[in-house]
Amino acid sequence: MIDVDALADIYDFRIDKFQRIAIEAFLRGSSVVVSAPTSSGKTLIAEAAAVATVARGSRLFYTTPLKALSNQKFRQFRETFGDNNVGLLTGDSAVNKDAQVLVLTTEILRNMLYNSVGMASSGSGFFHVDVIVLDEVHYLSDISRGTVWEEIVIYCPKEVQLICLSATVANPDELAGWIGQIHGKTELVTSSWRPVPLTWHFSTKTSLLPLLNEKGTHMNRKLSLNYLQLSASGVKSYRDDGSRRRNSRQRGRNGSLDGIVSMSEQPLSKNDKNMICRSQVPQVVDTLWHLKAKDMLPAIWFIFNRRGCDAAVQYVEDCSLLDDCEMSEVELALKKFRLQYPDAVRETAVKGLIRGVAAHHAGCLPLWKSFVEELFQRGLVKVVFATETLAAGINMPARTAVISSLSKRTSSGRIQLSPNELLQMAGRAGRRGIDEWGHVVIVQTPYEGAEECCKLLFSGVEPLVSQFTASYGMVLNLLGGAKVTRRSNESDELNALQGRRTLEEARKLVEQSFGNYLGSNVMLAAKEELAKIEKEIEALTSEISDDAIDRKSRKLLSEVAYKEIADLQEELRQEKRLRTELRRRMELKRFSALKPLLKEFENGHLPFICLQYRDSEGVQNLVPAVYLGKVESLDGSKLKKMVSADDSFAMGSVGTELNAGEPDSHQDVEPTYYVALGSDNSWYLFTEKWIKTVYRTGFPDVALTQGDALPREIMRTLLDKEEMQWEKVADSELGGLWYTEGSLETWSWSLNVPVLSSLSESDEVLHMSQEYDESVEHYKEQRNKVARLKKKIARTEGFREYKKILDMGRFTEEKIKRLKARSNHLTNRMERIEPSGWKEFVQISNVIHETRALDINTHVIFPLGETAAAIRGENELWLAMVLRNKILLELKPAQLAAVCASLVSEGIKVRVWKNNNYIYEPSSTVLNVISLLDEQRYSFMQLEEKHAVEIPCCLDGQFSGMVEAWASGLSWRELMMDCAMDEGDLARLLRRTIDLLAQIPKLPDIDPLLQKNATAASDVMDRPPISELAG
Repeated sequence: MIDVDALADIYDFRIDKFQRIAIEAFLRGSSVVVSAPTSSGKTLIAEAAAVATVARGSRLFYTTPLKALSNQKFRQFRETFGDNNVGLLTGDSAVNKDAQVLVLTTEILRNMLYNSVGMASSGSGFFHVDVIVLDEVHYLSDISRGTVWEEIVIYCPKEVQLICLSATVANPDELAGWIGQIHGKTELVTSSWRPVPLTWHFSTKTSLLPLLNEKGTHMNRKLSLNYLQLSASGVKSYRDDGSRRRNSRQRGRNGSLDGIVSMSEQPLSKNDKNMICRSQVPQVVDTLWHLKAKDMLPAIWFIFNRRGCDAAVQYVEDCSLLDDCEMSEVELALKKFRLQYPDAVRETAVKGLIRGVAAHHAGCLPLWKSFVEELFQRGLVKVVFATETLAAGINMPARTAVISSLSKRTSSGRIQLSPNELLQMAGRAGRRGIDEWGHVVIVQTPYEGAEECCKLLFSGVEPLVSQFTASYGMVLNLLGGAKVTRRSNESDELNALQGRRTLEEARKLVEQSFGNYLGSNVMLAAKEELAKIEKEIEALTSEISDDAIDRKSRKLLSEVAYKEIADLQEELRQEKRLRTELRRRMELKRFSALKPLLKEFENGHLPFICLQYRDSEGVQNLVPAVYLGKVESLDGSKLKKMVSADDSFAMGSVGTELNAGEPDSHQDVEPTYYVALGSDNSWYLFTEKWIKTVYRTGFPDVALTQGDALPREIMRTLLDKEEMQWEKVADSELGGLWYTEGSLETWSWSLNVPVLSSLSESDEVLHMSQEYDESVEHYKEQRNKVARLKKKIARTEGFREYKKILDMGRFTEEKIKRLKARSNHLTNRMERIEPSGWKEFVQISNVIHETRALDINTHVIFPLGETAAAIRGENELWLAMVLRNKILLELKPAQLAAVCASLVSEGIKVRVWKNNNYIYEPSSTVLNVISLLDEQRYSFMQLEEKHAVEIPCCLDGQFSGMVEAWASGLSWRELMMDCAMDEGDLARLLRRTIDLLAQIPKLPDIDPLLQKNATAASDVMDRPPISELAG
């Protein structure tokens, strides 16, 4: 029997401790969950398991989330085990599928399991497999595909060993606990060790500095915004001339260096921070030369959009990173590639490639991306500008990973990277056996600096969460029993009856999801800890109450000292209450002066205003802005709807509190929300509380040229285009101050808002009444009175002992603060745990029942259901309804391909930045069929809406003409000429179409003519440069 030492001897290096522990657990017969950093060597565990499995004559499945990864693993395993022992099964390829080691995508395995789950005959005979490796199992948290990993674990026969390989996550114990509960004995192996340790850097306009201090515990002080500001200005003045240095001794301790130190400790306003950030943004070439000078190449440079990747290549394509010998090798490799795949050469990228730089993103053809990967692995490409998809497991290790930004733009607006995403990309750095250290470089952006980076880096990895969702395929495969179509013999009927599952049996399977495990076990533990924390907070709070402090004071102080302090403290409390009341009255008078003034500006020119607030660090911020108007006056705007609908903006009973004790006050002192565009190109949403002053000058509300819209209307339109992702800057009982980033379109407007120093007091139109001035004076007097009373208490006889009680109270308050932070963390964790599955399962089964695909009561599955159950796709029932439509029988193969393309084109877009704008139009026959299908789609969507089912139902003929042209035999060069699509997008659409066409001949109860046409179309379309040949 093979043991761990025999497996370890396969390698010419000593295997790591966590790898040995995982292999031992596997050899004991346990399932294994391995959580370790990216590039730490998790694949070795799977390889060793494969060797052991093959040696004992058993079978192993190796699953990956991506076809590209499957192809890569297939090639690697063939080198290890030989061509005859390794097979591949993806949507596009089926090679030696009965081999001992079969590499396949997760969706394929899930669909195979559908056929065996719950069947009386399944047992250990499930495709004769003994071990399943789930690589990249952290994909379980992926919103769109995570459910597949959960379903595999749920449906997998218990006698099959699972090896689950995950990047570092916060809750691997919960994942292992769940698998152990529903599948069988499971051992957890974790490691935080990296064979090649990472060192973090930060790139600014002038330098490349360590991101962290020497201990790696805090940010490098030289990267603080204050220090960067000084290095750009203050330090220069310190070194100005010799006389300053000579006079420095005379100044002694008050010299310029102390001045610089004190300046560096001054907090910065938001405007200052933005200005410093923008001034420190490096060009791509600046950072590149730092990397080259410090011998940190080759590098993968992550940029979160394909346009940015291509632009970066053009910026640096004149900077040669290769020597003459390497350039010759690239030219030779390119010549061979051009001969083999003439249409796959990306001509716009050739110049950069020969100089050692390339782009790698979804807009490139898969063949070209594979070519770039090969050159990178050979050391002939020194920098690859890539989107984050490259971090998903493709074997392209580099010395350095450069991350261009800590946020990325999505369909719902700009979002920050998660700690997991940051670490996944960083994990690409460091090549085992080549580099002593891997390097990660974060680049300064206009919005994010080193502080934000450290905050993200130290925030810790996120936990895995359940994304389990029901689908039409799941419901049909779990509930489907006897078929309406005729059977050849009685044994078929017996098998169908055995395969029938009751709703209760299906429910038990669905409720085994990871989300429900978290919702029961983890939620219970979290609730218990929360209860303990709340109890402790309650006890500590009682210790710092006025009564508790009074008891301690009475016990510790003499009677005379106690009475003196107690009387003064009571007086202080009364004076503080009066101070609060006077401040409210002052605000009321201020509101009364502001409201009519702002009302005047609802029409006419748009005045400049100054907003003021203190941020979380207590820094006073002054923001010049141009006033747009009251939110209530923006009829039909997204902002007005949001403010009225979202409870976050509610102000409760503020008006009542303000009017208390003011019988002559007006109703219009209620705080109201207004909106303005700041000079920092941020939109601000605020109440009167945050307005410092209003100016006479502003933007005239006059059209620039005749026929143009007025500035007020233009700005309202621009505001309505924003994503409405508002972040709270400051808060008060009189309403909050919120902001959201502006766009490129608002940038020019914000640049025309003057700085405050150019606006004089004579420009101000906010003049307060005498009553307001008097209320301010009363408030100031009361504030001074409170301060004097505090000093008087500090001079009392027993204050030293009394201060010890207060200091202990402050210490207790800090402890309460930490406990509340822990409580908030637990609460957030609990909110993310959503028990999943059954409700959606029932809703989907109702749609299936109503479409006559399956009778839920008798479990009889009808032909429509048979077809849908066998399809792979996002909305299996809709695809089956289309493919069973007799109208498709009238189509030629190329026309059928065009219609199929309309069903799978979701996410494919025209690239608006391209100068070329041509797309082939589909034939009139195809357009007519799509039009008829659209009517059916509308009816089906109404049915889904009736049962609250939200599964996308795609039908978009925008690109069908391109597919029809390709299926008709048009060459790739002709197809792409003046095309408004990226090559990678078109290739992806064609591959999706081929995938659907290839399924049609294998689907049950489909007309033979349609199957024949689908095969013909698929065969014609599957040609270079989009064919994916395995091996």
